[in-house]
Amino acid sequence: MKALIVDDSKSMRNIVKAALQKMDLFEMIVEAENGQLALEKIEKDGPFDIVLLDWYMPVMEGYDCLVKIRENQKWQDMKVMMVTTENQQENVIKAVMAGANEYLMKPFTPDMLEEKVRMVLEV
Repeated sequence: MKALIVDDSKSMRNIVKAALQKMDLFEMIVEAENGQLALEKIEKDGPFDIVLLDWYMPVMEGYDCLVKIRENQKWQDMKVMMVTTENQQENVIKAVMAGANEYLMKPFTPDMLEEKVRMVLEV
């Protein structure tokens, strides 16, 4: 399986990557610093089995990236999980309505991340 971690924080990408590596599910884990780079990496290396997407980033925010992913027919089967500090109910609903498969609030534990990833991927 292949995963894409999209977060402008290098330390957060490292935390998520370490948790994913411990799960022993992924042959490839790719990182991007913003939504625009994520779309480029999906085009180049994708589709991915799961995209873990932060909300607030420079250049292109996670919500806008999610919308672009869902607009592309080739990427319809990719699972997208928002991993963010954004906790306003209307934005959670907005992301789910735009096609997010799951939503994980920061801060989280590695166990919480693993549980959500396994649920989304059904493994």
